[in-house]
Amino acid sequence: MSQRINNQVSTGPRSELKAANAIPEEQILDAAYQLLLTIGMQRLTMADIARQAGVSRATLYRRWGGVREVIGALTTREWTAVTLAAMPAADEPVGRAELVDGVVRLVRLIRVHPLLRRIVELDPDFLTPYLLTRRGSNTNHQLEMLEAALRLGIAQGSVRAGDPALLARSVLLTAWSFTLTGPVFTDSPEGSGPELDRLDEELRLLLDRYLTDPTDGAE
Repeated sequence: MSQRINNQVSTGPRSELKAANAIPEEQILDAAYQLLLTIGMQRLTMADIARQAGVSRATLYRRWGGVREVIGALTTREWTAVTLAAMPAADEPVGRAELVDGVVRLVRLIRVHPLLRRIVELDPDFLTPYLLTRRGSNTNHQLEMLEAALRLGIAQGSVRAGDPALLARSVLLTAWSFTLTGPVFTDSPEGSGPELDRLDEELRLLLDRYLTDPTDGAE
């Protein structure tokens, strides 16, 4: 996960603001991260982000059209990092058990992520397009990772035969429900707790049985 900016909002003169090509994108996204946790998306402005990052508003607008585009880039960065940390690496042998473990771990990590908790608390409408109308780049990335892992699992016989793309979509849809709705069903607004731990064990069982060959009596 990238280093967070902990400094106060910049108050230096305009002459100290750096040019667009001199500011790493990570620095701007780190500034947006801190502001989002502090004041939420509705109150956040491009001017706020520019001050926190030490750049001009013109610099921001050369990269993004508005606050929601910045937050979109930020959430893509954060969810991608969590996905890579949770799921088995591409060069690792992946069986059904490793895949299921990775998905459950991904659900648990994203569910308690400060960024998601803040969005759910203050700006849940930000999630609506990704749930109802379109897939984001991170969704596509997660589907690609799942599909690749499922292909390996099918090839080695630990995952039942089937269309890897269809299986990946089914697994990810299930994971989303446990990530976003699980806290509601267990009265766990922080995204963690003993009831969610129990629910996650049910998720593990659900995924394992879904991906098991029903004709394999040894499983």
